[in-house]
Amino acid sequence: MINADSAQVYAELRVLSARPSAEEEAQAPHRLFGHVAGTADYSAARWADEAKAEIAAAHERGSLPILAGGTGMYIRTLLEGIAPVPEIDPAIRADVRGMPVAETHRLLEQADPEAAARLSPADTTRIARALEVVRSTGRTLAAWQGERVGGIGDTIDLAPLILLPDRAWLAERCDRRLDTMFDEGAIDEVESLLQRSDIPANAPVRRAIGVSEIAAFLEGSLNRDAALERAQAATRQYAKRQYTWLRHQPPADWPRTDLTDISKQVGNFARFL
Repeated sequence: MINADSAQVYAELRVLSARPSAEEEAQAPHRLFGHVAGTADYSAARWADEAKAEIAAAHERGSLPILAGGTGMYIRTLLEGIAPVPEIDPAIRADVRGMPVAETHRLLEQADPEAAARLSPADTTRIARALEVVRSTGRTLAAWQGERVGGIGDTIDLAPLILLPDRAWLAERCDRRLDTMFDEGAIDEVESLLQRSDIPANAPVRRAIGVSEIAAFLEGSLNRDAALERAQAATRQYAKRQYTWLRHQPPADWPRTDLTDISKQVGNFARFL
């Protein structure tokens, strides 16, 4: 099993990211789960390189590599490749990442109006990325993205399966899972994370759903129930966006199924393989 979830790569967030437990991992080989320190500047490109290596290693062993996870950018980068954007000048990156998002967006409107119009003014990560690319390379990110290199989609036999369960069922599961997380270690994980002076406040690991809500509880600005409700709401909103993406963005011929006919689909999947 190869992880394709952007939160589950981080070592610090086993519970809050719903990573497989140690007992579950012992049942079969698991790769790219919890292997990244929260201090790392991790990316879809790095994940794709690591996933390609794990897929090749599985093939060499005569094993079937199974990728599981819903981070669309990871899967797209692996299959379609990535724009060959040069390394960003560290000084430019530090300057851009140190700006307030409102200032970053204002500067992006001048440097790359199309990107500024396309991105939400609150999308800190993508706005900073677009601005640092155009400042460092002299080309917009969209121009670079017109070129793609390194994808493996045309070199492998792919058997995709997209799960689209009933939305009400999914929302109830999300709420119940957050409740269990709060009881079984998520609060301790965030407390440990907040004590790490080597992990900046804007690090991706600190933007995982539930971190800010639990942090507010630990700091006393929210009680536990309010923090849980906010984390549940954020999770449901994310699940809704992910659900929409999975319905419309992957190729139309990728099979989509709800949980009522999953057994049939898995049977077809196994026969295909």
